[in-house]
Amino acid sequence: MKQRATATLIAAGLLVAGCASDDQDKEDKPKDPKPAVLKAARAYQSAANRLDWQSACKLSSARLRDGTVTECAERNIGPDATTSPSPSASKSSGSPSPSDSPPTYADGSTPDPLPSRTPTEPERADTGPISAGGVVKVPAVAGHPAGYGVLVTYTVQWPGKDAITKRRALRLVSEGGWRVDQHEDVQDGDMGRGSPVRAALSGG
Repeated sequence: MKQRATATLIAAGLLVAGCASDDQDKEDKPKDPKPAVLKAARAYQSAANRLDWQSACKLSSARLRDGTVTECAERNIGPDATTSPSPSASKSSGSPSPSDSPPTYADGSTPDPLPSRTPTEPERADTGPISAGGVVKVPAVAGHPAGYGVLVTYTVQWPGKDAITKRRALRLVSEGGWRVDQHEDVQDGDMGRGSPVRAALSGG
């Protein structure tokens, strides 16, 4: 009788030890970060597309924000940001000064002036649903820390125009959660290459 009780206790002890070992293995196994990375990438791009810079800046790394969330948002919003071109674009496409002269072709003709936005035009294009995928590990480069690269895809359509597909590569780094540290456009010609995300994010 004593032998049977002893055997039962040993079996119970082994069962408990086995359960404890399984629980420990589950705790030690690192959690797959890809679902959280994809979620953060979609949230960032969604905020940027709807011009919600406060949310987009919160989802940006300290390096990309280059200041507080408020400062980052104000830089992106700027005065009349929804209708004004970027500073670099305004320098090249703004109204010429009286001293500027238009370029002249070899036959003496000049190009037609670029059309300007009319008051009836919408301030922004419509963007379609965002898909995110192609998660890859990306190494540190040009000041960007190592992290994960994600390909986000969505459509952009102006009224009366055909929708175009926009692709962007986002670098996400772990910084109190997954944050976007870099974003680069991905051209159609890059899609046939090994990893368009790595290629786009390796340029700095």
